[in-house]
Amino acid sequence: MRENYVDFENEMNELLSNKNYERIRELMEETPPADAAEYLEEQPIKTVLMLMKVLPKDIMADIFSYFESDVQENIFKNASEAEIVSILEELSTDDAADALSELPANFVRRILKYADAETRGRINSFLNYPEKSVGSIMTSEYTSLKSNMTVAEAIEYIRRVAPDKETVYTCYVLGYRRKLIGVVELKEILSCRDDLETVENLMETNIVKVYTRDDRQEAARLTKKYDINALPVVDSEEKLVGIVTVDDVVDVIEEEATKDIQQMAAIAHVETPYLKTSVFSLVKARIPWLLVLMFAGMLNGIILGRYEAAISALPIFVTFMPMLTGTGGNSGSQTTATVIRAISLDELEIRDSLKVMWKEIRVALTIGIVFGLLNFARIYFFSDDPDKIIIGVVLGISMIFTIIMAKSLGAVLPLLAKKIKLDPAVVASPMITTIVDVVSLAFYFSLAMIMLSHRL
Repeated sequence: MRENYVDFENEMNELLSNKNYERIRELMEETPPADAAEYLEEQPIKTVLMLMKVLPKDIMADIFSYFESDVQENIFKNASEAEIVSILEELSTDDAADALSELPANFVRRILKYADAETRGRINSFLNYPEKSVGSIMTSEYTSLKSNMTVAEAIEYIRRVAPDKETVYTCYVLGYRRKLIGVVELKEILSCRDDLETVENLMETNIVKVYTRDDRQEAARLTKKYDINALPVVDSEEKLVGIVTVDDVVDVIEEEATKDIQQMAAIAHVETPYLKTSVFSLVKARIPWLLVLMFAGMLNGIILGRYEAAISALPIFVTFMPMLTGTGGNSGSQTTATVIRAISLDELEIRDSLKVMWKEIRVALTIGIVFGLLNFARIYFFSDDPDKIIIGVVLGISMIFTIIMAKSLGAVLPLLAKKIKLDPAVVASPMITTIVDVVSLAFYFSLAMIMLSHRL
């Protein structure tokens, strides 16, 4: 596939240099819109604007829907009102609303003045939904049927409206005042041998649906759980207002996964692709958390200062500090990643906190004992210190304590974050590692001072 794209890229470069617009139109019609968008994103804006005049509106609209948001915004700011409106009228409502949502409100109002009343009304209704809601990602280009339609009538109707719909594989049966009363698969209609059979007798009334103001992650969860390609979206009166298709769900999953990964690495969420993100934006996204963690890390210095006498008298304990804190941080990260994934897949709820805690304590105790014994054996067999047994005990107990604490925090903090409506990823690795470092070092040196007080 990549070889095909290289061939396409080379041919487009040659056609543009020769200004062979007729062949460009033919080539763009033959090329997947995603590939065409990838190529045009690398071209100067004047080339893109020129092609907007050359290419058919429907082809350009398909390509436009695959552009990154910053490219869409650049086109809107440089194209004429008529060109923008021609694209908006060809785009599905959700794609048009997504593109406009990134722009200043006064600019959007000015553009929509040139659109027809129907387009303006549809786009405005989508722009009014909260950013992270199901309503903001749905499309209104669904296929609806009436319950009293026969199979023959339904097939004829689907054939007529299909070019303007997002999908026809799943059809939605509407009753009085557009209330959703059933769902029927196209396969069921086509496989019915009786042309006079009614849609009502084929439809499924046990409907999986979401509401316009539900969180969009709920749409992703239900799509995965029930393995469906499109999910109906209804308003508070159970009227069908749109559908969420699987391609929109994939976008949600990708964005949420990216956001979680960034937060787990103590980075503020950045929506633009990495290579298109400015240095300043990356600095702004990373520096706040780094400052917080730096000041939190200063607590380690305070801890070490407090036990300066113990460090001077027992320098051997300093050599084990990196291993202790590193093991604690890694242990917490393992548990946090596991619990956050389980939360995101709806495998865990707040009520499961005690079960999670008990399981992780048992895991931590087992791992801690193994690590503690290994470190005790290491000191016992390879150290010449007269108090090597006590030192081994201190290190072993500290290792057990650190792993239990790290895994307990890694299990509880994400669930607590969910309880207070925070993203569980916010309390992920960096935060837990900092807490574990401070507490484990305090415990480590306190235990050392108690058990080896005769050497202080």
